[in-house]
Amino acid sequence: MASKAQLISNARRINVVGTSGSGKTTFAQRLARIKGVPCIEMDALFWQPNWQESTDAEFMPRIKQALAPDSWVLDGNYTRTIPIKWPKTQLVIFIDLPFWQTLLRVTRRAIQRSVRRTALWGKPGTVETLRGTFLSKESVVWWTITHHRPNRRKYLDPATYAGYPNITLVHLESSTEIEACLQSLSSTLVEGH
Repeated sequence: MASKAQLISNARRINVVGTSGSGKTTFAQRLARIKGVPCIEMDALFWQPNWQESTDAEFMPRIKQALAPDSWVLDGNYTRTIPIKWPKTQLVIFIDLPFWQTLLRVTRRAIQRSVRRTALWGKPGTVETLRGTFLSKESVVWWTITHHRPNRRKYLDPATYAGYPNITLVHLESSTEIEACLQSLSSTLVEGH
């Protein structure tokens, strides 16, 4: 049976999923660099300036266009996009860190972004605020609290992948496992060139 690193190494089209704060974007970016393929961030395709949401009529064609190349690492959940992304996806990597670690990371990240006034995805007005982080039901911290367990159930349920026999699931459950996997991939791909 192939190791997780071997499965990742062999896949050309990968969707990295997980709850906000799990590290999926950082993992996806590092993986794309190691593999030498584009990293597609679904949030960047979805969010417009000033936190305006894209309509599906705007969002879905952007995803289709982004997934046109033969190789990529796609970062993001967006369940409603499954019929577009998963027919092409070979591997789903579920970053599944413990709840406390995910919550700590997302809270720390939101505070840092709020203090630094970081515009996300280079789009004007997409700045997190301390008020929004802690006092809004729309906050990324609240999203993590309410979605960690449901995401875990969804991505570990074989029924989620029914109709997509092309997909293999790789479940990464700790920062140590994630780092070891990336190190193994980096070593393997460097040796292979």
